[in-house]
Order: sequence, then structure tokens, then C-alpha cells
Amino acid sequence: MSGPATPGAPMRIRYLLLHAYGLGGTIRTVFNQASAMAALGHQVEIVSVVRRGNVPQFGLDARVGIVTLVDQRDGVPADSLSRRAWRRVRGRMVPRGEFAADYFTERVEKTVIDYVSSLRDGVLVTTRPALNLISARRTPKSVVRVAQDHMNLRAYPEPVREDIARYYGRFDAVAVLTRPNQLAYRELLGCTPVVRIPNPVSPSGEPSRQENPVVVAAGRLVWQKGFDLLVPAFGQAARRHADWELRIFGSGTRRAALAALVGRNGLDGRVRLMGRTNRLDGELAHASVYALSSRFEGLPMVMIEAMGHALPVAAFDCPTGPGDVLTHEVDGLLVPPEDVGGLAAALDRLMGDRELRLRLGAAAARTARSYAPDAVMPLWVDLFTRLLHREPIAGTYEPC
Repeated sequence: MSGPATPGAPMRIRYLLLHAYGLGGTIRTVFNQASAMAALGHQVEIVSVVRRGNVPQFGLDARVGIVTLVDQRDGVPADSLSRRAWRRVRGRMVPRGEFAADYFTERVEKTVIDYVSSLRDGVLVTTRPALNLISARRTPKSVVRVAQDHMNLRAYPEPVREDIARYYGRFDAVAVLTRPNQLAYRELLGCTPVVRIPNPVSPSGEPSRQENPVVVAAGRLVWQKGFDLLVPAFGQAARRHADWELRIFGSGTRRAALAALVGRNGLDGRVRLMGRTNRLDGELAHASVYALSSRFEGLPMVMIEAMGHALPVAAFDCPTGPGDVLTHEVDGLLVPPEDVGGLAAALDRLMGDRELRLRLGAAAARTARSYAPDAVMPLWVDLFTRLLHREPIAGTYEPC
């Protein structure tokens, strides 16, 4: 973007989240964005489609309001129509294959439609395909409509990509995390402005001293994160490094399967499933290597946090994110996607060479600084200001 946006009064910004009381990278990222915007004096609100918990799991600036559309703390009530009848009679806006489609019962989808249809001004930021597709079709044009993609276009099933191609062109802007995803969306959407704004990562605390033989990984225990690939990769590397251990932080549906995999690989006591923690910063500072084994990503936030602690990274060069952040042999080691042997070799190198860890870790800390809030949030302010004032978004797309 070239030149400053036209200054104006504080903006009214609403972030629409599926479940603001849950855990996950999108929720944490949106909380960080909302808090930063509120600190700048803007009027900010987070709208949670459903609520299944009593308190948010992430910190939030007290000036940010939270409202809930459907409270499900007492359970999910039955719909008046079956899912099949709802799709046939009313025509669901959430396509099959959307990862959160099961949340969108008849009542939930109707409530979201009614909410976005009632808005008249300000900025509405929607944060996943299901919400983006509803907003594209039902939010009035008097509202600035911004769709965020916290994953990547290629990760979505075909029915979701078809609806994205059909409806995302109605947005004032689509915001993505990485350059490859920006190019993919530009090719799909043509004239619609597609901007790349990475997620902000708050500066980390204590750097690793490279004194503890610990590899750390973190994320939901689901297929996407590839921990079933990391365990055997670590097992191969660990044969040459008897004092090292792997700690995996997170919870999820694959915990029992991962525990069984650890046992089959003879790694009991050396691979530890740590569960959730609210002290991940300290765990990262205590470690010496960070491993990322995802099959696909949006922008791996915990990896960048680990880099802020001067941890070298061994990562699959999966779509998208790791290769957008890391430079191979400069601040980390990249290996081909799902290449267990390659990941094992990268871990082996790092576990056996403290000087290499120190060199890559120092560069990783420098790279992480470019994702600090004071570098990222001005991009959001500029985008919202330009859209509200109907000013051009320079450099985002070719004129039509």
C-alpha cells in the first residue's frame, strides 16, 4: 500500500468468531487483533456465534466487548428440521466439507444470518469460510465486509472452494496470511482486493540457552498437525541422542492413537504428551529445538513464538506458512512435506550440534521480530481506514 490512508474518527470493528470461548490459533489471533485495535482507541466487539464455555481461554483487553448469538452451555437443542430437510427446504449456506459444518444447525445458521443482516455500519471481519460465505451473501453493502482466511485455499474440500469462488468476490477485501495464498486467491477471484497481512505475534520473553535436550511441538492433536509423523521421525533421530526427549503440548481427538504410537515405537519416557498448558512461553524457553510436522497450515503462530525464543526450527515445508517464514539453513531447516526420514535427519543435525542451534536460533529471533504487533497492526488500521473512506488499496490487485 502506498501513502497514508485518510485519517478519521475511531472505527467500529466487529469480529465474528465461531466460538470465542474455545481454544485455537484463530481465536487467539482474533483476540490479539481486537485487543490491539481497542488499545488504539477503536470501538471493538467480538461476536461469538456459539458459547460452550464460561470464560474465554485467552487474554482480552477490557475495552473489547464480547456478545454471544447462541448460548450452548446447557447443550445443543434439537432443530425443528433434520439436517437433510433443512438443506432441502431452506438451502444451507454452509457447504459440506467446511471443517466446522456440524456447528451450523438450523438455529445457529439462521441466527448468524439474522445478525449479519441487521448490521448497518462499521467493519465486519469474518474469520472462517462458513461465516465468510454467510456474510458475503447477507451483510448489507453499507458495512465494510472483510473476510479472513486463517488457513489456505488449497486445504479446503472442493465444495468449499466452489462456494468461495462464487461468493468471495462480494467482499470489500479478502485478507490472507501468506504470499502463496494471496496469489491463489488472486487467481481465483480476479478483481477482488486480496491483501496479505500476517498474524501478529507478541514479543517473547526469555531466549533459550540451549542447555536442555528437549524438542518441543505444540498444537491440537489432530491429523492436520502430523504428530503421527513426528513421533517416528524423532524416534529415528533419538537413536543417536540418548538424552533427548520430545514434548508435545496440546489436546485433541488423536491423543489415544498417539499414545499407542509412542508405545509401538519404544519411546515411552522419551516422548511425552503434555496436554494443554498456559505456560507455553516458559516451556519454549526451556527447550532447544522446535519441530513442526503439519500436513498443512495457515501461518504457524506457535512456530513463530518459538523462533522469538531463539529456537531453531525443523519443519515440513507444507502448504502454507513454514516456507513463508523460514529460510532454509538460515533460521531453520525445511524438509519436504510428510518426509519422515527428512525430518528425522533435520532433528538429528540440530540435536547433535549446539553451535548450529545457536546460529539458527539467533537468526530465528530476528525473523520473529517482523511479526510483532507494532509491525503488523498498522496494516490493519490502514486497510480498514481505506475501505471505510472508499480509498484505493494500492498494490493489492490489477485494475479491471
